[in-house]
Amino acid sequence: MYKEKGSKFIALAVPCYSEDEVKMYLEQWRKEHYQSRHLCYAYRLGWKKDRYRANDDGEPNNSAGAPILGQIQSFDLTNVLVGVVRYFGGTKLGVGGLIQAYKTAAYEALNSGEIEICELKRHFNVIVSFTDYAHFMRQVKWLGIDLKSQEIADSYSLEIALSIESTDEFLSFISENEALKITDHGIY
Repeated sequence: MYKEKGSKFIALAVPCYSEDEVKMYLEQWRKEHYQSRHLCYAYRLGWKKDRYRANDDGEPNNSAGAPILGQIQSFDLTNVLVGVVRYFGGTKLGVGGLIQAYKTAAYEALNSGEIEICELKRHFNVIVSFTDYAHFMRQVKWLGIDLKSQEIADSYSLEIALSIESTDEFLSFISENEALKITDHGIY
């Protein structure tokens, strides 16, 4: 928490992989801090670091979201959401004071947190029939694919992740098995 002229700035930083996750966290934080004046935030997603957004939530333009995003960029992070909750203390800070306060709060959250370094993986959803399941699972084990989740209904629906290096071999296996249905969820 950072304090400036009676205002309290509470910064929150979490790993995030999609806009849906961003919305979920923002809703949660708004409920937890329902008495706050502002919840400004920024996020950056994707292995290319090309999906990002900054939001000032009613503060003057570029006085909150941009400084938060600047901290994410200075730490060279992706797949992260940083929110800063402001409880107004009665004294206006001016644009320069707001920029400094939001920048400092975001810096403290990122600096005090644990940064995870993760291997980039390609994520897929695969629909496998009951008859093809055993053969498919042998391939999964052989290629060292991570099985993230599995649902059973009329067939198996599997969420998997694999190293980028294994992608070509996996896609070759999939192309040889027309009964398998696959959806590519991208690299993250």
